[in-house]
Amino acid sequence: MINSYDAILVVSFGGPEGLDDVIPFLENVLRGKNVPRERMLEVAEHYQHFGGVSPINEQNRLLINALEQELEQHGPHLPIYWGNRNWDPLLPDTLEQMKQAGIKRTLAFFTSAFSSYSGCRQYREDIQRAQEQVGEGAPEVQKMRVFYNHPGFIEAMVERTQEALTQVPEERRDQAHILFTAHSIPLTMASGCQYEAQLKESARLVSERLGSYQWDLVYQSRSGPPQQPWLEPDVCDFITQMGDKNEVRDIVIVPIGFVSDHMEVLFDLDTEAKDVGEKLGINVVRAKTVGVHPRFITMIRELIEERINGAEERPALGDRGASHDVCPVDCCLRTTEARR
Repeated sequence: MINSYDAILVVSFGGPEGLDDVIPFLENVLRGKNVPRERMLEVAEHYQHFGGVSPINEQNRLLINALEQELEQHGPHLPIYWGNRNWDPLLPDTLEQMKQAGIKRTLAFFTSAFSSYSGCRQYREDIQRAQEQVGEGAPEVQKMRVFYNHPGFIEAMVERTQEALTQVPEERRDQAHILFTAHSIPLTMASGCQYEAQLKESARLVSERLGSYQWDLVYQSRSGPPQQPWLEPDVCDFITQMGDKNEVRDIVIVPIGFVSDHMEVLFDLDTEAKDVGEKLGINVVRAKTVGVHPRFITMIRELIEERINGAEERPALGDRGASHDVCPVDCCLRTTEARR
């Protein structure tokens, strides 16, 4: 074996698990960012609809359980740890736990398929701060490559989309319009990374395997001040425009920018976007995220094995090739304004 690792670390965003957690959690998320308090309270109200519980933590538990079973069956036999940016289990606590367990070197899986400041570089900064907080003996952490064009991710997304298409009446299915969605980010942030290009590539790769459906890439969940330009079009605005032009009867929303059905999927898509469609007489169906799709779990194991074995063959669909393992110094830089 080329590279020796003692453990796998799943790194994610985190979410509240009760009403009392919501405001402290959102304050963690927005600390130092130019987001009006009114917007924070608006987002807090979204959580109230679900008892203050974000599904993201439970979905990470399910992912870790599925990955544990995958590694137990196929190897490599490594323990899995879990650390979040914004809520328990927090990264400093997890790295301290790993230190106490004698873990020296770990391979990290970030729950983001795409390159951006908030989806990659910020997690690396979070890990560095956690290592500094833990101090001497903190484990070394190396990240796995982003997987937006990995066959395992694309194949799982194709199946999720096909499942959603079956919810469209058969006689209209061929005319359904597919909207791939992802979290919007400020244009200043987007200009410093490959986020938009990678999203377009993932959407193209999925759509090619589905057939001749019309599709577009749209965005959701922006949180910055109105005067700051973010990636567009917004999913609800786009549905409204389609409804005004009487262009479509069925829309399948595919949240390709998310790997689990967390709050921004449940509220922004299942509530807001579907409400817009209902008012316009459009049937809006939402595909599941990859979640614990077996092909996606197998993909994580393949990424682990690829890194451990120093494999020369690194599966990637399309023309962009496999992403780097070690991020360049200037990768996904944040500007003064580009904060999510």
